[in-house]
Amino acid sequence: MAKYLLVSFQTCPWVQRAAIVLREKATAFEFRHIERDNRPDWFLAISPHKKVPVLRVDDRISLFESNAIAEYLDETISPRLHPEDPAERAINRAWTDYLPTFAGIVTATAYAESEADYLKAAEQIPTPFERLEKALEKQGSGPYFNGARYSLVDAAYAPFLQRYHFLDRVKTLGHIEKFPRLAVWSAALLKRPSTHSFPAAEFEALYRENVRRRKIWVSQFIEAPQAIVA
Repeated sequence: MAKYLLVSFQTCPWVQRAAIVLREKATAFEFRHIERDNRPDWFLAISPHKKVPVLRVDDRISLFESNAIAEYLDETISPRLHPEDPAERAINRAWTDYLPTFAGIVTATAYAESEADYLKAAEQIPTPFERLEKALEKQGSGPYFNGARYSLVDAAYAPFLQRYHFLDRVKTLGHIEKFPRLAVWSAALLKRPSTHSFPAAEFEALYRENVRRRKIWVSQFIEAPQAIVA
């Protein structure tokens, strides 16, 4: 059996995508976290783009970019998550290609420097939500993208839908409730054990603290952790 090392920043959604695929395939792997602002030399030596994720296979091959990693894992480890039908598989791949656009819009409020930027970013969220809602209508009854069967599309979108909910709980956005199929899909993904690299409450706290440390506009709504008094 191959040996897998997955290198990550603690709250990186793109690495989370790869970890989800490994967990869905019940495949053991080492999860090693590094600091975003202090990337060690050993990591820089194995990461062509100097960023995460990197999947190290058998201490000799470095794979990078989350989509390429997910596809590699699906081709080499059963069970297959992609649909067997070529047309359905192409549709699934097209929606994973849309992921960077979806992610950039849905999480943009976490990077807005001013209230005006925040409001502008929040106003854009319904556009990708509507596109996914229509895609889900065509794909069947759910709860997953392809119906009852979990897929690479589910693994790809789960981290970003999770972060939408995190941000919605920092300051209410109130969009996903208007898209019933998307809301059901999101809830199903967040209930699935493979989505979570940490206990849910612990991970949300880590995410909120990362947003707070950026000192951008929305961070004012996140309270600093309370010191523990002995």
